[in-house]
Amino acid sequence: MDVNLVLRSTRVITPEGTRAASIAVAGGTIAAVLPHDAEVPAGARLEDVGDDVVLPGLVDTHVHVNDPGRTEWEGFWTATRAAAAGGITTLLDMPLNSLPPTTTVEHLRIKQDVARSKAHIDTGFWGGALPGNVKDLRPLHDAGVFGFKCFLSPSGVDEFPQLDQEQLATSLAEIAGFGGLMIVHAEDPHELDAAPQRKGAKYADFLASRPRVAENTAIENLINQARRLSARVHVLHLSSSDALPLIAAAKAEGVQITVESCPHFLTLTAEEVPDGATEFKCCPPIREAANQDLLWQGLADGTIDCIVSDHSPSTADLKTGDFASAWGGISSLQLGLPAIWTEARRRGHDLTDVARWMSQAPAELAGLSRKGAIEAGRDADFAVVDPDATFTVDPAELQHRNRITAYAGRTLYGVVTSTWLRGERINDRGTLAEPSGRLLERNN
Repeated sequence: MDVNLVLRSTRVITPEGTRAASIAVAGGTIAAVLPHDAEVPAGARLEDVGDDVVLPGLVDTHVHVNDPGRTEWEGFWTATRAAAAGGITTLLDMPLNSLPPTTTVEHLRIKQDVARSKAHIDTGFWGGALPGNVKDLRPLHDAGVFGFKCFLSPSGVDEFPQLDQEQLATSLAEIAGFGGLMIVHAEDPHELDAAPQRKGAKYADFLASRPRVAENTAIENLINQARRLSARVHVLHLSSSDALPLIAAAKAEGVQITVESCPHFLTLTAEEVPDGATEFKCCPPIREAANQDLLWQGLADGTIDCIVSDHSPSTADLKTGDFASAWGGISSLQLGLPAIWTEARRRGHDLTDVARWMSQAPAELAGLSRKGAIEAGRDADFAVVDPDATFTVDPAELQHRNRITAYAGRTLYGVVTSTWLRGERINDRGTLAEPSGRLLERNN
């Protein structure tokens, strides 16, 4: 195919490192990564972004779009616009908070039909594992979901109940039988029930109600189940650093386990959360600064594989001043990259690390072989960033449907100057193109 675009920068992040390069694009695919001064093929247009850094488009495998059914919370149009503005070119939608939840093939088709004309970026779907839907897991897998989400404690919505240990074992055995992936909200319900439950505005009370031991116990049980059943599992939104030694030991032993954490756990701390500020509420919770330091150590040593948003929005009225009753979720699709880059650079990491955590590793988790790297044969998906530019987060400038954010007023490094999807610019300094995203299916 003829090259139609050359994207040139003095700093391109490739699997071999960061270098000056010209990326040749043909038919939406990277044809070659050439020397910076390579001749532009006849008929191709040159886009030279100077010293801005070109990263592989980010892949966010943990997004609650809530469409259909709770579209007043979020929707495919707004969520994917926010993602594109933040340098994300691929997302996977969680199976709950939409109505119906993605727990049968019929429900998956409903969601795909809603998303098809609204997606600004490429979009895929997780299935759900619930009590009693074991018979639906293989059909969902065959229909193209990327894996299955379950909760080990209450999910917060009645239509998506949790699995107990016996139900988890049954679902895991079924999923392992066809080589699937189970992704797990790992908090132990018994430890949560035993924790002090106090209503009110004090963040310290909320933090005490979701103790680290709930995560640690659930992860230990999950590791035991995965080992026994030879199942592949993924721990969602790790916030307890206490679990890192357990996870590291399991990986060393050969247990098929991967782990993610999220921007809010890696950039926000319990000590800075004001009482009543439920825009900071999420489950599991934002923990102390010392805990955060250990999470970063887990990223550096590979115990934590990837960083994804767990974008979980709601309407403003659900963010009451009472931490016990307020909706738990933080919206960060548009802000995850600069939030992480701001903290990463402070801790001595570079954008190569960020690209690995936020693009390469999530793509590998989901088996998205055309995503996650700038090399020949991959989709021409790019995030172009001025890493030294700063901005102050103004909620009014966010693309999310509900512009509630724990990052309001924070000054962050890393301005996304453009986002490219299969060789087409879909975000130009905050000006978004019309939807051009494709619906993705596993191994397709």
